[in-house]
Amino acid sequence: MHPHSIRVRLYSVSALIFLLVIGLGVLGFARLSDVNLASEGIRNHWLRDTRILGDLSNYMSDYRTAEATYLLSSTPLEFAASAKEIATLQAAVSGSQRAYEEIAQDPSDAALYAGFSSQWRAYQAVAGRVVASAREGRTAEAISLYNTDSRRAFDSSSDLLSRLTDQTVVKTRRDSEQAAETYRHARTIVMMAMLLVAGLLLGVVIYISRSILGPLLELVNNMHRLADHQTDFTISSIGRNDEIGEMARAVAVFRDNAVALMTSQRRLIEQAAALEAGLENERKLTARQRDFVSMTSHEFRTPLTIIDAHAQRLIKTCDRLESADVAERGASIRGAVQRITNLMDSLLGASRVLDGEAVFHPCDCEPGGLIRDACQVHRDATRGVVIVEEFSHLPSAINGDPKLLFHAFSNLISNAIKYSSPGSPIEVSAGAEPGWLVMQVRDHGIGIPARERDRLFERFFRGSNATGIAGTGVGLHLVAMVVALHQGEVFAESLEGVGSRFVIRLPLKTA
Repeated sequence: MHPHSIRVRLYSVSALIFLLVIGLGVLGFARLSDVNLASEGIRNHWLRDTRILGDLSNYMSDYRTAEATYLLSSTPLEFAASAKEIATLQAAVSGSQRAYEEIAQDPSDAALYAGFSSQWRAYQAVAGRVVASAREGRTAEAISLYNTDSRRAFDSSSDLLSRLTDQTVVKTRRDSEQAAETYRHARTIVMMAMLLVAGLLLGVVIYISRSILGPLLELVNNMHRLADHQTDFTISSIGRNDEIGEMARAVAVFRDNAVALMTSQRRLIEQAAALEAGLENERKLTARQRDFVSMTSHEFRTPLTIIDAHAQRLIKTCDRLESADVAERGASIRGAVQRITNLMDSLLGASRVLDGEAVFHPCDCEPGGLIRDACQVHRDATRGVVIVEEFSHLPSAINGDPKLLFHAFSNLISNAIKYSSPGSPIEVSAGAEPGWLVMQVRDHGIGIPARERDRLFERFFRGSNATGIAGTGVGLHLVAMVVALHQGEVFAESLEGVGSRFVIRLPLKTA
């Protein structure tokens, strides 16, 4: 825990940030408490007073109206209803008065309220006399009393209540302005504190960036340069007495070792360069010869098998064959020979595909015929093979090289047969999507290990579970290159031990 240690500095910075956040939170809560205290006075005092005084004013007006209604009553039922309304309003006024009296009031408000309460009692006494006179049938006396003493008493109490209400509204507005000022003051203090904290944090960030992150990034760049075999650079943090200084000195050691190693490697490279140039030419020539041999053996096996099969049948049944059978089998042999001729022509093109020197001759060809021919070739070549064809809405023509496409389709079918158990069905389907031909080959064979699927289309690559099965690792690479020439795409889905599905998508028109 050296004082100059980065760990100590980071701990100190973290503690400072923590204290700043705590301080800002305490300040914010304190200011919020001031605002809440000011708002609470308005909410619990003045707003309640205003509501109660408003209710009193409404109840008093209704009481005065009920008094007049009693004077106008002419039947016992009307007298009873008016009396009940007066009693209800009197109870409502009394309830509002009790609610107002429960709230602590300023002396000036208490004095006004006392005057109003006294005047209201006087009015109620006069109103009681009016009601008694009307109930006893002294209507004229009741009306005179209603228009004189009762009205004066009511107006006096109403005036006092209006003054009390206006005074309450003024005080409410005053306290509201004080609360708003308290909020603005608190907001200003909090914003200044936030700006101060933000400035301190910015200073901390700048310090960390310049004192720690900058030198670390420089060391990272130096390590990248060493990885790229660059040693002509200076290390500026060697003199520091912290962890970064130790790292810088270690990088300097690595640089010196790299310089010595590069000197040794340069001598070895110079000695090996001459050998590598000669070996590269031999390697290319050998690779091309091996590819051509593997391709030839792979592609010629099918038609030669057909020729051999028909020749054996001719030999075995020569004494029983009729001329029509001989002609039919001769035609099959000629067809196989023609396939060999076509294969010889296309193999030259395929070898050029593998070497990146493809001769590409696109024309309008029928995709259904190419796929069916590829399926039939393998039916003839492999005894007992089950190839299920399913074509739907195939386009009548596609723009492509028929020889290369035949090779691609044939390779997929051949692989499906090769890596499936005898008698297992091979499903070949084809259809059209808008602007595309989609051809699929599905098998139920050994599948492809998940870790090796990304390398399926590499040249000479074979799966680890294909040991003991003849193959060169050229077929799928050829398929991928033919599809690329046609500006299409090929992909595979496989599950080891379950089977594989290969999909080729080709545009109907090739640029």
